[in-house]
Amino acid sequence: QVQLVESGGGLVQAGGSLRLSCAASGRTFSGYRMGWFRQAPGKEREFVARISTAGDITYYADSVKGRFTISRDNDSAKNTVYLQMNSLKPEDTAVYYCAASRLAMITPAQVGYWGQGTQVTCSS
Repeated sequence: QVQLVESGGGLVQAGGSLRLSCAASGRTFSGYRMGWFRQAPGKEREFVARISTAGDITYYADSVKGRFTISRDNDSAKNTVYLQMNSLKPEDTAVYYCAASRLAMITPAQVGYWGQGTQVTCSS
C-alpha cells in the first residue's frame, strides 16, 4: 500500500513558477515509478511526467517538455517526488495528481495509487 499526499499548488500568473511535492508513505517507495497527471475541468485526466525508480530516466508530455522537471528523493526520510513547473501558461490550469505505479504509467489505467490532487491555476 502506498499513500500519496500532494502539496504546493496555488495561483500564479502566466510565466510564473510553482513546485509541487508529493510525499509517499511506505518503505517500498523506491520500487515504484512515480509520475504526475492533470485534469482540467471538462477534460480527461492526462499524463504530464514520470520518473524511473532510480530517478535517472524521465519522460514528459510534449505540452510540458522544456518547462516542467520531475525529480525524486528516495531517501527514506523524504520519499518525495517533485514537479518543478516553470513558464506556466493558462492552459496548464488543472488539478494535478501524483501517481505511483509498477507499470509503464503512460495512461491513468496503469496507475496503481493516486494522491488526492492539488489545484494549479495560472492566470493570463
